[in-house]
Amino acid sequence: MRYPSVIKSFAACLFLVTSSQAALAETVLRLAENQPENNPVTIAMHRFAELAQEYSNGEIQIQVYAGGQFGQETETIEQTQVGIIEMTRVNAVTLANVTPSVGVFALPYIFKDTNHKYAVLDGDIGKDVRNEMAKAGLVGFDFMEAGSRSFYTREGLPLTGLEDLKGRKIRVQNSPIAIRMVELLGAIPTPMNYGEVFSSLQTGVMDGAENDFVSFLTSGHYEVAKNFLEDEHLSPPAIVVMNKETFDGLPTEQQDAISRAAHEAALYERKLMFEANAKAKQTVIDAGVTVLPVDNTPFQQAILPIYDEFPELSDYINRISEVN
Repeated sequence: MRYPSVIKSFAACLFLVTSSQAALAETVLRLAENQPENNPVTIAMHRFAELAQEYSNGEIQIQVYAGGQFGQETETIEQTQVGIIEMTRVNAVTLANVTPSVGVFALPYIFKDTNHKYAVLDGDIGKDVRNEMAKAGLVGFDFMEAGSRSFYTREGLPLTGLEDLKGRKIRVQNSPIAIRMVELLGAIPTPMNYGEVFSSLQTGVMDGAENDFVSFLTSGHYEVAKNFLEDEHLSPPAIVVMNKETFDGLPTEQQDAISRAAHEAALYERKLMFEANAKAKQTVIDAGVTVLPVDNTPFQQAILPIYDEFPELSDYINRISEVN
């Protein structure tokens, strides 16, 4: 007569064991994102998480931490390298600090147009650069769109051409290429965490900054920086990178699921970003920002010396110039 109780106990134990095994089978990966939830790249990171879970039959759970919860890009790259977190989405400009070859994509005016850009990034050059990330303990996935970056200045500081940058304190990403570019343009480059830029523009600590239209909008910078010069000096890609030891330790099936999800999420992100930049441009204009198109020939001429100042990139520069 005690069998039912025994059976119930056995079933309960079996449930606990099964649940424990299921928990062990689940791979949880934390992904750091410095952009807010409403940014297209963050939306794409959530899509990446959904696809990875789908393609792994629920074994992979990617948790997206947006809005700089783990810090800004320099910090999240370091955390990913040492395994504090497993993944981060970053810009090529910042990533060049630990993988110098990716810096070639962060050179001003390196791409002729969008078609040329993705012929490079999706081709052998992009693959070779991603392979070199292994030296920094990282695995890089497909490149994504990060918009074309232009300069903007706070309210009260006109910005109509190259001459208006002279002597201005401009926030830049903490990268030798970005710093040198701004120097060549006659401004004072000031590396600063992304999260501090708004208050620095608002209080006058910083005269200006540079970014794409989407980030200009979602960061709120348009509220305090009313002059936007559409010079499009940089068009660096974004990329998701993962701790290599963690990736290599996963079963092949999970590696394939992550790579497949990252590829599809990258294509999704590119579409979102192109659409969002066009919409963001109109939104900031409607909000009172003066957006001026500009002949960027003087900018291109001013930055020419930078191509000779990074000789370690010369081979990639030559290869990129040969891509149609």
